[in-house]
Amino acid sequence: MPAQPARHHLADARDAVVHDLTPIRFDGQDVAVRLALRQTPDGIWRGRILFGAQDTELERTTAEIFAAISEQDLWISVSDLREHHLRDLYRSLL
Repeated sequence: MPAQPARHHLADARDAVVHDLTPIRFDGQDVAVRLALRQTPDGIWRGRILFGAQDTELERTTAEIFAAISEQDLWISVSDLREHHLRDLYRSLL
């Protein structure tokens, strides 16, 4: 996963910030992978994984399966995921 991911900022600071991750290969196709991070009012960082083309009917997303006290801790959790974990998450959403 890239050390300095591209960021797509959303309008409100409490809204999620989306980071592009390395695409995965599934059934011979590249699938875009993004991480949406947000900080809740109580200071907890939460994240969800988004798969597929953004804003299309093919886009799939997990629930907020990541939670950490700091953004850095959340990134550590995400960076520990391997491609086979992401493929399994994606497959579970199809």
